[in-house]
Amino acid sequence: MTDTARIEALENQVADLARRLTVREDELDVRKLQHLYGYLIDKCMYNETVDLFTDDAEVRFFGGVWKGKEGARRLYVERFQKRFTHGNNGPIDGFLLDHPQLQDIVTIDPDGVTAHARARSMMQAGRHKDYLTPDNPMMANPRQWWEGGIYENTYKKVDGVWRIHVLNYFPHWHADFDKGWAYTEAEYVPFPKVLYPEDPSGPDALIEDHWLWPTHKLLPFHMPHPVTGKDMVAERWQGDIDRAQAKADAKAGAQAAE
Repeated sequence: MTDTARIEALENQVADLARRLTVREDELDVRKLQHLYGYLIDKCMYNETVDLFTDDAEVRFFGGVWKGKEGARRLYVERFQKRFTHGNNGPIDGFLLDHPQLQDIVTIDPDGVTAHARARSMMQAGRHKDYLTPDNPMMANPRQWWEGGIYENTYKKVDGVWRIHVLNYFPHWHADFDKGWAYTEAEYVPFPKVLYPEDPSGPDALIEDHWLWPTHKLLPFHMPHPVTGKDMVAERWQGDIDRAQAKADAKAGAQAAE
């Protein structure tokens, strides 16, 4: 090998290593961003949570879509902060809302400014019996419950800093602490039904295909199977399809009879 060829090979190797290092650093930065989101939500620091988003962000949550950073502020500050912490930007005594971030899989796009991540949250939440607020429906009764959900998020690097571009959080199941998930009522948490501005803290749009346990489906993966390269698509059991159709028919029949 000539000196010129050797130098060219070394330059290519260095360039490849630099590219791979940048990808790994970006993965770590996105992971830290998502984990920070969990810590901030834990302690009801909603103002700082909103600052994690891009200006043209989108939050997909519980069957609703909040658009733009102002939409995110409407959800986290106008909705959560006022309902959960009486407008206080921080935790309050007697209110638990842990959001650990688990099993995160981060993918950096070739453009280097877009990323995707799938992660899990296993939330513990509750209200202590000694810290109830009778005039607030969300805080009027002592409760302790579990929540399990999946994130399929998109991130953008803006001015060299990673931010959340689409937060797509899909809570899959809930359970009262004492009874467990075998006794969870359908739509344990009511989905939003009224849009902004009729609902001042409501979403800009509704998501049609939303569901909660005991309905059980797959939130699609952002990436293909790492070995086969194929999309990972779950089959829907015919028995579940038939059961869902029977419920829909019964509901339509009841509405027609009214």
